[in-house]
Amino acid sequence: MVKKSVDPKLLEILVCPLTKGPLRYDAERQELISDQAGLIYPIRDGIPIMLVDEARPIKDIVAGDPPATPQPTGRP
Repeated sequence: MVKKSVDPKLLEILVCPLTKGPLRYDAERQELISDQAGLIYPIRDGIPIMLVDEARPIKDIVAGDPPATPQPTGRP
């Protein structure tokens, strides 16, 4: 499966729909992470799915998985 990249300009303006806070982009896993909400939003076919119902809790990350490398989306 080929991972489609997300438009960098889109990443600059996206915020968490729940908290309106900043998101971290995990390019390896194709996910956007909201530390404030404790949620991980999936990116499917290069399209961020910004629905709280589609997000999963950060605690779902398996303990052995490395943490996402912080890549700010352009929001302070």
